[in-house]
Amino acid sequence: MPVELKGNILVTGANRGLGLELVKQLAEMTGQEAHIYACSREPEGSRTEALRQLTTRHPGKITIIKLDVADEESISAAVQAVQDQIGDAGLNILINNAGIRKPALSGALSATKKNDMMEVYETNVVGPFTIAKMFLPLLKKAAQRDSSAKGNDNKTACSSAIINISTAISSIEKCPETFSAAQMYPYRTSKAALNMLTRCQAEDFKTHNIVVTAIHPGWVQTEMGGEKAPLTTVDSVLGMLSVISSLSNKDSGMLLDWQGNTIPW
Repeated sequence: MPVELKGNILVTGANRGLGLELVKQLAEMTGQEAHIYACSREPEGSRTEALRQLTTRHPGKITIIKLDVADEESISAAVQAVQDQIGDAGLNILINNAGIRKPALSGALSATKKNDMMEVYETNVVGPFTIAKMFLPLLKKAAQRDSSAKGNDNKTACSSAIINISTAISSIEKCPETFSAAQMYPYRTSKAALNMLTRCQAEDFKTHNIVVTAIHPGWVQTEMGGEKAPLTTVDSVLGMLSVISSLSNKDSGMLLDWQGNTIPW
């Protein structure tokens, strides 16, 4: 069944991996009224070539936006660029997908430096925090336009939602099960903080009818996930878009996986 998503959708980290596949499937599955804003640090760089080719295959459907999630001025400029195009329509869905993992490999304690912790936290937590804060006026516009959704506890979240891409290894409860396989101190702790950010924003934004949910995409065959990962980007994104399209108020502030299952904190 086609995923029913609509309106203006913004994806960070859209030049490769899950972000690129999110843009691809959204472009293929959504109707003419939907428009995707695909964000990349270097829109003209070689690592964005696949995204540029995607925009050519879907003329008028995708707009590439320059955005560095660790740079507040870059985020501000991106907000203005999107605002100039969407006007009063508002932003329906914000997908905070951009993220980094340092150091390489297992991220063991002995290999992890202070700068690794700081850089990962800035990109994986402060980035989504700042992006949501700056794009909030546009998200509120979209939510306010959907008057039929007001007061309905079972409404779909497509009118206005923030999706924070998290991970199962952010779960404090499940840490004893997962730690030995991948220690990843900076990545784990940053995503645990992202989960708390998700929970806080869900409480803060519920009066605006904005749903905020964290989603674990699975262990995926990407540059970060590696070749041994069991899940393809295609299957992961198919699952995530199905989950996103069915979200309701009860899912706000939750950590779900790509199949819609709840992951304990």
